[in-house]
Amino acid sequence: MENTQPGAVQGHAVDHRRLAVALIDISSDVRRKSHENAGIPLLPNGMLDIMRVIESHPGITVAEVAARLDRQFSNVSTQLRELVARGLVTRVRDAVDKRYVTLHPTEESQRIRTLLETAWAEALGAAAAKLRPDEQEQLAASLPALRRLAALIGEPR
Repeated sequence: MENTQPGAVQGHAVDHRRLAVALIDISSDVRRKSHENAGIPLLPNGMLDIMRVIESHPGITVAEVAARLDRQFSNVSTQLRELVARGLVTRVRDAVDKRYVTLHPTEESQRIRTLLETAWAEALGAAAAKLRPDEQEQLAASLPALRRLAALIGEPR
């Protein structure tokens, strides 16, 4: 039988729907448990997404954040005001053109990122420890492909 799924390798069909659901389920549970265990104020997922974009691209503009996240400018702007108020993002006005504003992470946002990433790793590690050894090997072997997939999905359209 011929493999008709886009991007599938001959003999290694990927059920993209099941993969997507599993990744979303893992992400949701890891984020929820991480906030519970990290001892930091709850940040909505939308704000976390914005913080992660700014941390990955310091000096980015509001419009660029909105484009990367495929969100309305006004919605991103509203959440950015909250992030600025919490001391997690700074806005820097251009010295020449005062209309041009870039966004930068603060030390506090980087501290929170470190705490969250540690909590994410602990949550995944606790669950992965319950996998069979062959499943743990498969998971480890899939990491480069998953990182590449994340980079491809995260590219602006």
